[in-house]
This record gives sequence, C-alpha cells and structure tokens, in this order.
Amino acid sequence: MRHGGDRACYMPTPDVILLPAPESFTGPEAYYATSLHEHIHWTGHASRLSRVEKWAPFGSEAYACEELVAELGAAFLCAELSIKGELEHHASYLQNWLTVLKQDRTTLFRAAADASRAAEYLHSLQPASTVDRAE
Repeated sequence: MRHGGDRACYMPTPDVILLPAPESFTGPEAYYATSLHEHIHWTGHASRLSRVEKWAPFGSEAYACEELVAELGAAFLCAELSIKGELEHHASYLQNWLTVLKQDRTTLFRAAADASRAAEYLHSLQPASTVDRAE
C-alpha cells in the first residue's frame, strides 16, 4: 500500500493499493472505508482469490461486478469494525450496478458471496490474537 496522489485505486499489475494521504479524506472513517474497499479489490488478484481473470475496463459489466464486490466487502468490514464512513465515489457506480443487476438477478448473490470470501481472506491474514470476533 502506498500513499500519494488524489485518488484511491488498486493496480493489479504492480499489485499495489494507492490511497491519497489520510488527511485528504473528510475524516478517519472515510479513509478506512476507502482503504477497505481497495483491500477487497486486492483480494481478487490471481495470487490470492483469483476473482478477476483479466482486469476489466472502466464501465464494463465485469468492472461493475467487481465494484459491487468491493463495495459489499467494505460494507461488511465497516459494519464489523463499527466504521461509519462512506466511500466518497460510490454513487458513480450505481448506474453500472443497476444495469448488471437488471440483466442477471443472481449477480447480487454472487457478489455478496465473493465479498464475504474476500472479507474472510483479509481476516485470515490477521494473527489469531488480534482478531476479536463473535463466533
């Protein structure tokens, strides 16, 4: 993970999460919500959960599906961690999500399952002593 620039993104080719400086967000919760969103994307790399075979171009159906996975995964983790922040650009994805969801009503269920797997993968990276979760 690297800080700098003016936008958050995950770049699969160098396998790097880029985030603006924490102080450039509206607050700590917005920073952490955005970081979690990008970390969910990070889990899709071929060396991890291999969720996306080929990185999809912006605006494509595959891109919309991956954004839905990242948004849901971040929402799951934010709820678990009591983070109330919002992603600052999620509204820009709504039209693409609606298009995909109208074409295939099972997309939401597949995205939720992928998001859950991504969140669990991130949990698996934590040492057992630091994870305080209800069983």
